[in-house]
Amino acid sequence: QVQLVESGGGLVQAGGSLRLSCAASGRTFSSYLMGWFRQAPGKEREFVAAIGWSGGNTYYADSVKGRFTISRDNAKNTVYLQMNSLKPEDTDVNNCAAGTPPYSIATLTGAWGADGAYDYWGQGTQVTVSS
Repeated sequence: QVQLVESGGGLVQAGGSLRLSCAASGRTFSSYLMGWFRQAPGKEREFVAAIGWSGGNTYYADSVKGRFTISRDNAKNTVYLQMNSLKPEDTDVNNCAAGTPPYSIATLTGAWGADGAYDYWGQGTQVTVSS
């Protein structure tokens, strides 16, 4: 079991930046694939970014590529999402997720965006971008 707690959300003007953090409980943080997802009101949850176990491999949704950066600090049991050049359409609730996917997903970076790759989810942190 792992518990995830997000922080860092808030209100920001378009073009601004925010850094989200997700702190995980437990001693085996480095054994989890970590991801960020988001959900806007009235819309389905969508993938944002994922990072592999050592932090060497990352994967991004096209909508955030070049603007967002995911990173992790295994010593601090924390994953981060640096969000730059924010747009009003980035307004949503951001959730982090942790998973131990099967080999077929773990070894295919492009599969890291699937909900099914993750077993644990945080409660989310609200990001609001004003125009």
